[in-house]
Amino acid sequence: MTLAQHVHTFGRYVVGRFGERVHKLAIHAGFTCPNRDGTRGIGGCTFCNNASFSPNARRPPPIAAQIEAGRRVVRRRTGARRYIAYFQAYTNTYGEMERLRALYDEALAEPDVVGLAVGTRPDCVPREVLDLLAGYRARGLEVWLELGLQSSFDATLARVNRGHGFAEYREAVRAARRRGIPVCTHLIVGLPGEGAHHARVTLERVLELGVDGLKLHPLHVVRGTRLAREWRAGGYRPLELEEYVGLAAELVARTPWEVVFHRLTGTAPRGLLLAPEWCARKWIVLNGIEAALRGAGLRQGALAGAPLAEALA
Repeated sequence: MTLAQHVHTFGRYVVGRFGERVHKLAIHAGFTCPNRDGTRGIGGCTFCNNASFSPNARRPPPIAAQIEAGRRVVRRRTGARRYIAYFQAYTNTYGEMERLRALYDEALAEPDVVGLAVGTRPDCVPREVLDLLAGYRARGLEVWLELGLQSSFDATLARVNRGHGFAEYREAVRAARRRGIPVCTHLIVGLPGEGAHHARVTLERVLELGVDGLKLHPLHVVRGTRLAREWRAGGYRPLELEEYVGLAAELVARTPWEVVFHRLTGTAPRGLLLAPEWCARKWIVLNGIEAALRGAGLRQGALAGAPLAEALA
C-alpha cells in the first residue's frame, strides 16, 4: 500500500484531472507582505525567517527563467511534462491589479503551464483579485487559491503575529467559493500554546466552512526568527516526530475523501533548521503517516464527522 491509497493526494488528483503527472513549479515574483511593511504589522510572523529578505530575493529572475529551471529539475526526476505555476513566496496577491495580471499572464504564456496556484493571506484577497482568478478558471485553466490560515484560534494568531484573525479567513473563503475558485488552506500543527485538540478544532472549523484542499505543516524553528529566540529560552517545545505523525494521520482520517491534500509535511534547509531535526527528512514523515493510517486500518475520510472528545472555546 502507498500513501496515495490512503490519502487523496494532489498527485492523485492531477492524474485524474489531466491523465498524467502535473507538477507545481514554485515561483518567487518579488512580493512582500503587509505584515512586514507596516500595513498590517511589522516583523512578520514569529516563525518566519527575516534574514531571507535580501536585496537579491527582492529581484528574482524572470518568471520564464524560473519556470525553465524548475522544468529541467522536474523532468529529470519524474518525467512530468505539464506544470502549474505556483506563486509561493510571501503574499502573491499583494500588489496593483495591473502587476498581478501581468505576472500571472507571463507564467500562463508558457505552453506547458496549465494553471496557477496562488499563495496568499486571507486578508489580501479583494474582489478584483478573486474576479481575475475566476476569469482564468472560466478559460478552463487549473486555478487554486492557497490561503495561509495556520490556526482558527485568534489568540494563537495574535501570539505568532499573523496580523489577521479567523474572521478574515471566513470572509475570503466564502467570497472565493461563491466564484467557484478552489481553496487550499494551509494549517500549521504545533503552534505555540496549541495542542492536539486545537488542531482538531481548527480542521473542523475549516471543513464546516468548506474547503477543496489542505496543506499540513509541522511548525519548525529556523534561524533568524523570534520563534528561535523563544525556543532557545525554553519557551517553546517543538513536536516530536511520533506526535506529529500520529496527529497528522488522525487529521487525514477526519477529512472527507473529496478534499485534496496538497501537502502533509513541510521541510526547511539544514542550514536554516534549528528544530526539530526530523523536519529535514520529508520521507520519514510521509512514510510514518502512511504507516500510522495502515496500522490503524484507516484512510482519509474514515473518521469524517466523528465528534470531538471535548469542546474547546
